[in-house]
Amino acid sequence: MQATSTSASGGINRVSQLFSYPFRIFFLSMTVLALFAIPAWVLQVSGSIQLPLAIPGLFWHQHEMLFGFLSAAIAGFLLTAVCVWTQTERTHGIRLALLWGVWLAGRLLLAFGADLPDWLVQGVNLAFLPLVMVDAGWRIWRARQKRQLMILVVLGLLWLMQIGFVSRLDAAFSYGALIVAMTLISIIGGRITPAFSTGWLRQRGLDSSAVRTIPALDMATLFSMVLLLVSLVTGWQTATAVLAILAATLMLVRLAGWKGWLVRKEPLLWILHLSILWVPVALALLAGSILAGWPAAAWTHAAGTGAVGGLILGVIARVSLGHTGRPLVLPKGMVAAFIAIHLAVLVRVLTAFGVIPWHPGIGGSTALWLFAYSVFLIQYTGILTSPRPDGRPG
Repeated sequence: MQATSTSASGGINRVSQLFSYPFRIFFLSMTVLALFAIPAWVLQVSGSIQLPLAIPGLFWHQHEMLFGFLSAAIAGFLLTAVCVWTQTERTHGIRLALLWGVWLAGRLLLAFGADLPDWLVQGVNLAFLPLVMVDAGWRIWRARQKRQLMILVVLGLLWLMQIGFVSRLDAAFSYGALIVAMTLISIIGGRITPAFSTGWLRQRGLDSSAVRTIPALDMATLFSMVLLLVSLVTGWQTATAVLAILAATLMLVRLAGWKGWLVRKEPLLWILHLSILWVPVALALLAGSILAGWPAAAWTHAAGTGAVGGLILGVIARVSLGHTGRPLVLPKGMVAAFIAIHLAVLVRVLTAFGVIPWHPGIGGSTALWLFAYSVFLIQYTGILTSPRPDGRPG
């Protein structure tokens, strides 16, 4: 009896711990979604299963990866980081549980809501991002941190893409959402990647001044990405190709300044550099799809699987350690997971070009994706559901 009571108490404590900080519940939940949505889509498109989806299968797949998986990652990272930036009390407990409940309800309604009214399914799904923006926005406003407002503006653009997507089921808005996702990577990745690399080099007595950032170049990249979004959504093909090449070039110049090869011995850093490298690759493939008729699936998966999926895996692996008071030492198997996620996108892009046959290509990329995020789930569930070793909140 005592053992049962202790076990139940331990389970309650672990659930309670999940809602002690935004990154815990959202990183764990988005990982579970990543492990469900991809194989479910493959089984759905192959005819092996038939889920009662609220929207057609292809659009469900696109929505869940862009506005389910990505939005949860954004919520976990942003609502954790903004508390540090603004020195405000974290969102936790019932308030966090309610926010997470909105996200979860959206996933369930889309996956199993075939017979439900559109206004309900769309309304719940469209409620999540504004709630995240309000939570982060009032903290930023109170702290008068104007530098952070650009992140909220880009999140607003992502929400507009979601509105267009769920109301029209038009691929132009999913493409636009990928551009917004890469814009977020340009902003947030452009902050943390060179900063972390500089710190790592300095700690080891190496030349940290080699890592360079140029604010004007950062702003030019951001501006080109916003213009690219407008041209893509409005269907201005020639301008889209030109702007994609311009944005890719600017991003490559930035990456060269960050000197990723200097931190190649640290997996928690090279995963960031390598993932962001998929941004200019995706943009070049986008230009090629317009100018040379290359398959659209090549650039969308370079962006979605490589840039977004890779960077998210790298960031959550680091944040989950740092914010739980643990050393920045990767658990066993995570280096293999990092390698697998990039092999997954490489296989998927080659499959899009027909270099690898469709069935083994889709199967192989799916297996690599599942391996990468399964390793994270196995190694980090205990971390995300346990208190900090130092007893502090987090």
